[in-house]
Amino acid sequence: QVQLVESGGGLVQAGGSLRLSCAASGRTFSSYAMGWFRQAPGKERQFVSAIAGSGSGTLYADSVKGRFTISRDNAENIMYLQMNSLEPEDTAVYYCAAALYFSATTSRYNYWGQGTQVTVSS
Repeated sequence: QVQLVESGGGLVQAGGSLRLSCAASGRTFSSYAMGWFRQAPGKERQFVSAIAGSGSGTLYADSVKGRFTISRDNAENIMYLQMNSLEPEDTAVYYCAAALYFSATTSRYNYWGQGTQVTVSS
């Protein structure tokens, strides 16, 4: 069982930056691939980024490549999403999730946080 808690969301102007954090419980954090997903009002939840358990592999959605950076600290059981050059289209609730397999597929993720709101004003 893994419990996840996101933090770091907020309101930012277009072009600004935010860093999201996802704190995980449990002693097997490094066994899980971790991902970030987002859901805007009236839209389906979509993949943003994922990182392998060891941190050696990363994946990004095309819409965030070059602007967002995912990372993790297995010693501290925490994952980050550094978001730069934010755009109004990035406005959504951001969720972190854990999976046994490194994937960009939502259904592969078994554990989810409660989400944190990111709002980017134009």
